Amino acid sequence: MSSAKPFLILQLRPEDDTSNNEFEAILRYGALAASDARRIRIEKTGIPELVLEDYAAVIVGGSPFDISTPQADKSAIQVKIEDDFRRLFDEIVPADFPFLGACSGCGLLGSYLDAPISGKYAEPVGGTRVKLTDQGAEDPLLSDFPAQIDVLCGHKEACDRVPPHATLLLTGAACPVQMFRVGKNVYATQFHPEGDGPGFSVRIDAYKHHGYFPPEEAAALTAAVNRTDTPHAREILHRFVARYRH
Repeated sequence: MSSAKPFLILQLRPEDDTSNNEFEAILRYGALAASDARRIRIEKTGIPELVLEDYAAVIVGGSPFDISTPQADKSAIQVKIEDDFRRLFDEIVPADFPFLGACSGCGLLGSYLDAPISGKYAEPVGGTRVKLTDQGAEDPLLSDFPAQIDVLCGHKEACDRVPPHATLLLTGAACPVQMFRVGKNVYATQFHPEGDGPGFSVRIDAYKHHGYFPPEEAAALTAAVNRTDTPHAREILHRFVARYRH
């Protein structure tokens, strides 16, 4: 059965293969039909005028853009996307509108909330283990999870600290801010809840010359991500969709 209101999926990946794979993974692990979603690839034109009440929730994926890039070195479309997100968050955060941002979505929300974004807590492409905080153990997206879960990530920047007025839900040794919540319904994950081995293999191939890792390590990284399973991370996405489907 289709949701009365679709989930708005905003994507920032310039490559068709990585964008399509990410979208398909969000549908698969969110248990969404294509008719349950409205997909917009904002890396082309930015975010159009939206009426949030037309949607059940907003989901934002990853991208090769870095917020910490010096402003003068950012492309015109990156500057527009960041400006558009600030306007969107001006609506989402005060309204406590359901939102889940992964990786780039986490950095965009963290930056909006005045958390410094830098390369201090960058993590290599692959699996990492994160730990529930006391508040995380009580969150509906994480309740009944084990104390530590495995996730897939790969990022050149992250929040240096928990954004003001946000609640830290998952933390890690290499990157302390792995998942946080603002209000009751606005979430961000530094890792990829839609991630799996085949999907990360596509991204490794696409981004092997983007500075995430030495290109000669691509084959070994591909093998490693395909040995890594992250069912609890994917359950976060599944629970988010189930909670806000209406």
